[in-house]
Amino acid sequence: MDLIWSSGDAAPSTGLSDDDVRDAYPWPGSTSARRWVRAMMVTTLDGAAAGPDGLSGSISSSVDKAVFHAVRRLADAVLVGAGTVRAEGYGPIRAAAADVTARAEAGLAPAPVLAIVSGSLDLDFTGGLFTESTVRPIVITGAAPDPDRAALAHEHCDLVATSEPRPSAASILAILEDRGLRRVVCEGGPTLLESLVAEGLLDEADITVSPTFAGTGSTPRTSGLESVAGFELAHVLTADSFLMCRYVRAAAG
Repeated sequence: MDLIWSSGDAAPSTGLSDDDVRDAYPWPGSTSARRWVRAMMVTTLDGAAAGPDGLSGSISSSVDKAVFHAVRRLADAVLVGAGTVRAEGYGPIRAAAADVTARAEAGLAPAPVLAIVSGSLDLDFTGGLFTESTVRPIVITGAAPDPDRAALAHEHCDLVATSEPRPSAASILAILEDRGLRRVVCEGGPTLLESLVAEGLLDEADITVSPTFAGTGSTPRTSGLESVAGFELAHVLTADSFLMCRYVRAAAG
């Protein structure tokens, strides 16, 4: 994997190791009270967010996944919508043994906590995601969830109901920050990501451009933003014709 451009670099670096990739996606220091929210996305040359099978994995690759895992390594929380959890078949969230010491030195839990946003609570609470993750997952739902589903959820996760019918991005991040979870990786879906952008709460977008065409028939549509939100390019990594672009919000840098 090569670094072909980075703002502030006089010349590109080459041959990045896994740790180099991790370091290319820095978080605020462990003593910083600064929350940082980054989104992970992959898109094709024709703007698809998934392949014909409806899964992002079919347009991804091992090099894209290397960035995906590098960004998770020192995160506090992985934030994701329930629809994405179901569609992508999320498994348990654990940290690699090599990262446990680094996480401890940064004042982090042994592994990131999975935070799922779900209105219906239609989740498999007996699956490995809930029973085998290192840290007990959090599920954030709206006001007045179904009592039976809520009772089941309470047995397997930390269930938090907001006062809103549908949790806003601000309330979701406040819930995480109240638990000391400030390094947040949002992995979708598109509605959750759009709400973070619309409320001005996304600091970073890590976008992989896949060298493929897939059509957009399997890409979910959103309601759209009232105005565009601008980001600045911080670096581009490339390998196997994939481009891994790191963008930061101008005001967030």
